[in-house]
Amino acid sequence: MFRWVAHLIFYRILGWKIEGHFDASIKKSVVIVVPHTSWHDFYIGALARKLVDVDIHYIAKKELFRPPFGWYFRWMGGTPLNREVSENKVEAIANIFKSKEEFRLAIAPEGTRQKVEQWKTGFYYIALLAKVPIIPVAFDYKRKVVRIGRPFYPIENIEKNMRLLKLFYKGVVGKVPEYT
Repeated sequence: MFRWVAHLIFYRILGWKIEGHFDASIKKSVVIVVPHTSWHDFYIGALARKLVDVDIHYIAKKELFRPPFGWYFRWMGGTPLNREVSENKVEAIANIFKSKEEFRLAIAPEGTRQKVEQWKTGFYYIALLAKVPIIPVAFDYKRKVVRIGRPFYPIENIEKNMRLLKLFYKGVVGKVPEYT
């Protein structure tokens, strides 16, 4: 039922398209979504997530998963993370991958909706430690396209890999162009 509503809103009302697809046989991955320049990215992502035919997840502070709204955050694909414990967050998230049969973690590597010179690297080390591919996804507001890239398998050379990943986003314009 929700899929046809998402289809109507995403394609017909908002006029967006999806290019590319997720390989459903890849059950675990880190999905990096760039650029992240506006709160509008949330509903564009939620609608696109409903239309791509694979579950995509996120992590959030554990406090969000308490009643009365905890059910909603789980239903939306959320997994709680204890941010108070002085543990390595990259390792904690990699352990979430190990504990689940299927887990595609969406992350915005900019870490903010403002313009940044460099991405945060946690997503990269999570993928490396969890031994899962990185799947680049672009929200291009200029073309109204959510573009899904091919799986990228990270290796130890982070500088080279970051340059290669960023090529996927060349020419992509966020909702707030000056933050792109």
